Amino acid sequence: MTSLSRGGSISEVLDDFHDAAAHADEARYFGHFAQDAVFLGTDPTERWTLAEFRVWAKPYFARDEAWTYRAVERHIEIAPGGKVGWFDEVVRNKSYGDLRGTGVVLQVEGEWKIAQYSLTFMVPNEDAGAVLKIIND
Repeated sequence: MTSLSRGGSISEVLDDFHDAAAHADEARYFGHFAQDAVFLGTDPTERWTLAEFRVWAKPYFARDEAWTYRAVERHIEIAPGGKVGWFDEVVRNKSYGDLRGTGVVLQVEGEWKIAQYSLTFMVPNEDAGAVLKIIND
């Protein structure tokens, strides 16, 4: 896994965020979000406030495992002043394969909190035409 040295604690937060989902630890998972966070899922309809996302995810966290994504690559940057950061990561899932997660993190009372997380499928350029045909038909 690649992590830029300026964002070690952000990387730890993201690792714990993914681990919490893998163990269906709802409180720990949602504790990593900023109060006014937004989650963007893979489906075009999936733009959720934190409250909306929590309602949608509730049945998944009632199981032994909500979902499992493991970071295999990650890049982190922190803005001057050290209070805002952003990241992109490639996460691996058993069913979906590799996806890209991107997001923004904020310092809130001395802790990094996820203000926005976006999860997308990575489509090779040579396959984009076929995917676009499916989406647009």
